[in-house]
Amino acid sequence: ATAHVPATELFEAIATEAQPRLGQFNSQDLSNTAWAFATAGVPAKELFESIAAEAQPRLGKFKPRALAISAWAFATAHVPATELFEAIAAEAQRRLSKFKPQDMATT
Repeated sequence: ATAHVPATELFEAIATEAQPRLGQFNSQDLSNTAWAFATAGVPAKELFESIAAEAQPRLGKFKPRALAISAWAFATAHVPATELFEAIAAEAQRRLSKFKPQDMATT
């Protein structure tokens, strides 16, 4: 994503393959996938919506860094995910003492 080489077709193929398999992704896989697409600036609204649906009920298993990365990725991608943001905020607030300074700044 930081190679500064457009790879839209690759990201589209990844989105197509990943979306039906998101249930197999762990919390870091979900946040890293959202981060990669947001960083690359590749629009993938359906993928982000699927990631949100998969991540939200599992936020309690996300490490603070994964919560922060997820919030950043959705905001950066301009994907409206009000319920996910509210759930991330609630989960982060419960565990704020475990957040490193970088995680707090990113969230």
